[in-house]
Amino acid sequence: MVSPSLPKVFPLAKPLRTKRFWCNWDRLKSRRTVIGFTSFVSVMATVPQATSSVLRFDLFELDTRALELRKRGAKLRLQGQPLLVLAALLERSGELVTREELRAQIWPADTFVDFDHSLHNAIARLRETLGDSSEKPRYIETLPRRGYRFIAPVERVSAPEAQPQLQREPAGEQAERLTKTRPRPIYAYVVSGVLILAVVLGMLLAASHRTSAASSVHSIAVLPLENLSGDSSQDYFADAMTDELITDLAKVGALRVTSRTTVTLYKHTNKTLPEIARELGVDGIVEGSIVRSGQRVRITAQLIRAPADQHVWAETYERDLGDVLRLQSDVAQAITQQVRAQLTPELKEQFNRTKPVAPDAYDAYLKGRFYIYNQAADPVSLNQAKANFEEAIRKDPNFSPAYSGLAEAYIYLVLFGSRQITAADGFQAARNAVQRGLELDPNNGEAYDALGALNWHADFDWNAAERSFDKSLALAPSFSCAHEDRAMLMALMGKRDEALAELEKVKQIDPGPDSAGIESAVYLQLRDWEHLLESSRADLASDPNSPEAHLYIGIAFEGMAKLPEAIAEYQEAVELSNGAPDSVTYLAHAYAVIGNRAMAEKLLRNIEEKSKSGEVSPYLAATIYAGLGQKDKAMELIEKAYREKSLDVAWILKPDTRTDNLRSDPRFQSLLSRVGLSN
Repeated sequence: MVSPSLPKVFPLAKPLRTKRFWCNWDRLKSRRTVIGFTSFVSVMATVPQATSSVLRFDLFELDTRALELRKRGAKLRLQGQPLLVLAALLERSGELVTREELRAQIWPADTFVDFDHSLHNAIARLRETLGDSSEKPRYIETLPRRGYRFIAPVERVSAPEAQPQLQREPAGEQAERLTKTRPRPIYAYVVSGVLILAVVLGMLLAASHRTSAASSVHSIAVLPLENLSGDSSQDYFADAMTDELITDLAKVGALRVTSRTTVTLYKHTNKTLPEIARELGVDGIVEGSIVRSGQRVRITAQLIRAPADQHVWAETYERDLGDVLRLQSDVAQAITQQVRAQLTPELKEQFNRTKPVAPDAYDAYLKGRFYIYNQAADPVSLNQAKANFEEAIRKDPNFSPAYSGLAEAYIYLVLFGSRQITAADGFQAARNAVQRGLELDPNNGEAYDALGALNWHADFDWNAAERSFDKSLALAPSFSCAHEDRAMLMALMGKRDEALAELEKVKQIDPGPDSAGIESAVYLQLRDWEHLLESSRADLASDPNSPEAHLYIGIAFEGMAKLPEAIAEYQEAVELSNGAPDSVTYLAHAYAVIGNRAMAEKLLRNIEEKSKSGEVSPYLAATIYAGLGQKDKAMELIEKAYREKSLDVAWILKPDTRTDNLRSDPRFQSLLSRVGLSN
């Protein structure tokens, strides 16, 4: 739950570029596999070569010479064993390719591997990439205990030039040749022994290196899971499942987990994993894909030690949608085990006791979360989120996360919903939802964060809000929203050191542009105008068209008694925001202070019309009246805002420079006392 000075909208991530997936042949090694260079060459040599270098099927084509799979001409993220399996199946399309044949071609005898596990993962990865299904296959048919058959039509295009190929010598001919050779001298046996010892030591060192790499991972970013369902309408599902995985990992106190708002910026990027890791300040990257087919969900995830671009772990999980919470828990636990993160007994028990959820309920819940995360200040989207959470509760009345989601929807509707619901009704509905959510799951950290927002905005009970945020963070130490809320609350309460310490945690977890806005909000609460100016200028440098950054810069200038500079920034904010009421109000107040009453009163009329229709809080007009010197009218409207539980009263009343000329008024002091704040 976020309580910003301006409505914090989580924008849909801009589609950037395609992220690199596998970068070198070292990643061809599956779990528990060690492949030497000579084995790698022999594996590549066994890929069948036909009279065509390109095999085309449906929208895909495989270049067997370059070993690249493309869809509509775009290269797909598929390499290693899955690609070799595909090549083998395509070369013999329509025929059964047995498990033994695949093993001989792709997993040679000198490769140490759990073959069944590796083949299963390779086929699963292939199906994810192709958007195929084991139940209703379009491309790869499974013949139980025998092998696989590629069943779609395959077209051969473009003839290759003749090239020398590496061949394996038949075992019989090799034996015959060896019997004809002279006896090997003693040093040959010594050399052989040394080579064998080197191979064994290499295996041990590789295993030790992977263990060391895993144990050195203390911070993680989960990149957006790729939707391989072949259905773009399921993008919300992939995004929401990414969010849920981040939520589960955020509960692990030994890990620092990057927030969802930051990792969303890396959706479809082609930056290398070391580049991403450096920008986010993390040791490990989790990336993967998700396929939803009917009521089945399959996640493939892998862990990379990012600075060295080193593959640590990969696994595939598949469950019914109703058991998706167990799936998420399994993935989260596997990752924590790989990085040697210590789970508390309470968290281990929490992970292990996940309950099934009605599939339709979970689907509705994920849709609600999508709207809350991406369009939290849009009344239409908030109502849609509310409807989704209510549907989830109807489908499964015992699903705790749906109640905490519903509570957030109600709170946002009160704060940003253009008065579609009264504060009394909305906050009470939110309180009921939080209470039920915590009854069902006392470890629901998001419910405690929503409770903290209610303590803050509905009850003006700052100490209770602090306790609720603390409880939320105890349950999920990397929960970015709770850190943001707590940082701003500490600033509002005048606890500067705690606010700045919390702000540093926010910047570690959420190093993206959102943290710059939180930093500005904290300095606004502290009335630290110099740092507010500095942080807002940094925010503006990353987004020159940000109305919020211009507004914060204007506030800093006004706090420093630089009204001409403040007015220039307010004008920019008004223009860039298409006349957002907050920006208009700051500009009108500044006009009033410098004596331009005509412009101030003109803008005041616009704000009063919006206030009468319920679009904005009475507090906004009050600040303009304060600038015009009409203190009685200003106090009348501030009292009205207090009775309506306006966001402005719980958020901006204490640090607001626009009401500085009211602070000596006993009525204003009385209001601060009732709100629980001192001047």
